[in-house]
Amino acid sequence: MLIGVPKEIKNHEYRVGLTPASVQELINRGHQVIVETNAGAGIDFSNEEYVAAGAEIIETAAEVFERAEMIVKVKEPQPQECEMLREGQLLYTYLHLAPDPKQTELLVKSGATCVAYETVTDERGGLPLLAPMSEVAGRMSIQAGAHHLEKAEGGRGVLLGGVPGVAPAKVLVIGGGVVGDNAAAMAVGMGADVTILDRSLPRLRQLDADYEGRAKCVYSTGNAIEEYALEADLVIGAVLIPGAAAPKLLTRDIISRMKKGAVVVDVAIDQGGCFETSKATTHQEPTYVVDDVVHYCVANMPGGVARTSTMALNNATLPYALALAENPKQALLSDKHLLNGLNVHKGMVTYKAVADVLGYDYVPAEQALQE
Repeated sequence: MLIGVPKEIKNHEYRVGLTPASVQELINRGHQVIVETNAGAGIDFSNEEYVAAGAEIIETAAEVFERAEMIVKVKEPQPQECEMLREGQLLYTYLHLAPDPKQTELLVKSGATCVAYETVTDERGGLPLLAPMSEVAGRMSIQAGAHHLEKAEGGRGVLLGGVPGVAPAKVLVIGGGVVGDNAAAMAVGMGADVTILDRSLPRLRQLDADYEGRAKCVYSTGNAIEEYALEADLVIGAVLIPGAAAPKLLTRDIISRMKKGAVVVDVAIDQGGCFETSKATTHQEPTYVVDDVVHYCVANMPGGVARTSTMALNNATLPYALALAENPKQALLSDKHLLNGLNVHKGMVTYKAVADVLGYDYVPAEQALQE
């Protein structure tokens, strides 16, 4: 198969779909890889390294899209990229379709087969292609929150871990999954007063055992969210419903009553955000203020540490890329977990949560592949 890697064009996005090491793996399996010039330059993967791995360097994204049978990216295709996709072509990347009706419309129109990293599952019920970026984003959320709590950044002027004689900052993590666990670990490590909210009792028991009293693990209700948010200096939104829009758990009313200069970091912004006041921001302009509360809602947080993120992502995505490159239909039909990644195929929406929220007819993925 001829696999194409275009340069990412989203604001301050330096990650790349395939590293030179991943390219070499595909070449060794008999595939061809074309890479847009300087696709990895932002994280010090040079054209020469890709050539040494066996790739051909292409001058324009248009040629990559025109020639490739399979496109491997990181972020969701932007409108001009969607318009270059064609029927029979395979797109393998993050999509986050539920909060993005325009992208969904364009992908449906393209006729392409679109596999979303974020809805591929595993035998434990996890999301193996989302997990590496969730780990990065969870850790970054505390790093970003601590920075923006500084007075010069608009925050309360609070040091996350405090100092002897001064209490540490209070951190609320809403959601105890991969993002929330990594956020809590970082916050606990910095000496903050941490509370984790989750609705799964088994998960709360596991977190309670892991943190051994260094973080409070509390069942999540509307009252609990309000109580702990009003006390918090920093709130991390770490709630995910796979493939669907995130629920709005922190209301405008609660935000309006939070401490002046408190910071909220919405890691769920790719899925529409879990705070009522959230709107997507960029690394260039990461924050805005609502009711004296600083909002950090960068939609591609892991792009801020793009080299680490790219290598972590490739570790997870490469095995599936190899399978898809051999025979996409067979790979999807023989692996129910990879099949869960299929969101759009030949104009059909094949992921139920996306179809339901955006008003499309839902066609089960297995059925769509047989048509």
